[in-house]
Amino acid sequence: MPILDTIAGPADLRDLGFAELRALARELRSNIVAAVERRGGHLASNLGVVELAIALHRVFESPADAIVWDVGHQCYAHKMLTGRAARFDGLRALGGLSGFPRRSESPHDVFDEGHASVSISRALGLLAARRTLGLPGSVVAFIGDGALTGGLAWEALQHAGQLQLPLVIVLNDNAMSISPNVGSISRYLSRLAATPLYQDFRRRVDRAILSVPRYGRRVHALVVRAKRAVKELVFRETLFSDFGFEYVGPVDGHDLELLCAVLAEAKALGRPVVVHALTRKGRGHAEAEEDPSSWHGVAPSSRGLPDEGPSFTKAFSAAMLAAGGRDPRVVAVTAAMAAGTGLSAFQERFPERFHDVGIAEEHAVAFAGGLARGGLKPVVAIYSTFMQRAVDQVFHDVVLQDLPVVLAMDRAGAVPEDGQSHQGAYDVAIFRAFPRLPILAPSTAAELAAALDWAFARGGPCAIRYPKAACMAERPEFAAPWEPGRGVFLERSGAPTLVVAWGGLVPAALGASLLARERGLALDVLCLRFLAPLDGDAFAADCAGYRRVLILEEGVERGGASESLALALRERAPGVEVLRRGFPDEPFAHGRRDELLALAGLDSGSVAALALGQPSRPSAAGVGAVDVLDRRRPRAARAGTAP
Repeated sequence: MPILDTIAGPADLRDLGFAELRALARELRSNIVAAVERRGGHLASNLGVVELAIALHRVFESPADAIVWDVGHQCYAHKMLTGRAARFDGLRALGGLSGFPRRSESPHDVFDEGHASVSISRALGLLAARRTLGLPGSVVAFIGDGALTGGLAWEALQHAGQLQLPLVIVLNDNAMSISPNVGSISRYLSRLAATPLYQDFRRRVDRAILSVPRYGRRVHALVVRAKRAVKELVFRETLFSDFGFEYVGPVDGHDLELLCAVLAEAKALGRPVVVHALTRKGRGHAEAEEDPSSWHGVAPSSRGLPDEGPSFTKAFSAAMLAAGGRDPRVVAVTAAMAAGTGLSAFQERFPERFHDVGIAEEHAVAFAGGLARGGLKPVVAIYSTFMQRAVDQVFHDVVLQDLPVVLAMDRAGAVPEDGQSHQGAYDVAIFRAFPRLPILAPSTAAELAAALDWAFARGGPCAIRYPKAACMAERPEFAAPWEPGRGVFLERSGAPTLVVAWGGLVPAALGASLLARERGLALDVLCLRFLAPLDGDAFAADCAGYRRVLILEEGVERGGASESLALALRERAPGVEVLRRGFPDEPFAHGRRDELLALAGLDSGSVAALALGQPSRPSAAGVGAVDVLDRRRPRAARAGTAP
């Protein structure tokens, strides 16, 4: 019988010997690999923290003791150890387990996670609240060395040092975030880790001491204190000590006995402490260990992108290479996402013009403003959901300065499998309010390249958004020049109804037109290219003669482009029936992109039904338990939240 089948919760770990725990670690890794092969997900990061997850749950008594995961993409072992192993096969599937901690799933998930560098702030606030209310329980912040490149982590460290509450920080140091870590923090941690020979010697000595019957743990505790005293006398204090933390480490993050002993000591210490654990990303999977960047996030083995064209990310990569080859002033900036944003090829060809600033989106945008002020043409490539972290820098350091910075926002709109924290639903509503910031939404690979060229030629700030999807096939209409505020007709037959779409929803609009033709009816399709600025007069002229206009928005309706377009028509063409369809107010949970679009009623069938005035409901209604509220359906038909 597998050991994992006997684990109903973390308390069961305390009944197991270390040989059984090591066997359990092998089972967890096997389950992680199998699930990711089926469903996709974060592989290397989860394989690297299996022993840390076991040790944390053996020493700390979750949920009475709170474990706060940074980002949360490394929580797979944690989920299986907290009673969700039987449901792990449905990882990241619609209605199944999320790939991130979710409070709706388990009391062991303290926060809904998804973004980096926040765990110390959250954990410190939680601990301060418990102490204020007189409540017991330890609080652990689990953070990776990659997340330490974010400024928020250091703001929290200085406050934690000031409060001197007994916060336990577990620093998972694998020299990686998604790509290899960069900057002085990474170099500092590398120096702390010393040499492999020293670490091997340390591990052997610690194991030998711990193996002494009856007195091993007591002797080990005395040796640790003695080593710390010598270190304080002979060596410089660590940076964490300067912040007011006790520092323990580095320790082998795959040695269960040592981890449990060190974490138990940290729990009993009664003051803020950093436990520095060295791990290997992708541990136990040869290919993931060899190339952890490529194996960080893995697509399901059974699914690829459609054959219509390259992904938007690949199209952006090709467009950047072409632009960089034409103009030596073009530079690329990203926040620890060179591979994910498609900039790895640019980095390889133009290394002197590539800047990875770490998980520091605010700095990335402000830094790009400085590059632009110095005469360069920076392109900042950041996922839509992470660009939210740099809203003030976009406004204050780029837009107000009217600097030629291009914001390339990948993963805009419905983002498959990663859930609420990663949906690119809000960028249009946020950034449309900013003056002098055009927002472009290309639909094909050629349009993306043309949008980038237009942005460079403009000589001011510009944003380009595109989804995690395949580019649609090229069409002759897309060869028309780009005019601010204008779009191009893709279907124009004099039908009574016009469907307006942009970017990743143009295929759904064209699919709806095809379905209408199959029924002997007609729908015209207008593809907008600019979501800001909007030319209300030109849009009203394009809509002249139509009885009904349906506007599709791959983002939230409230504050989106469709809201302004509808207002323009009501002011200029009051006789036209205007319909809008976009994302609901509540963020989507995880599922495939096509499933999420169907939940929002943005698939071809739902669009055709609504445009033709037929009864319409999202085609994915009633599917499983998902954390999504669809306000278009009655309450009884809404999908519920997972237990």
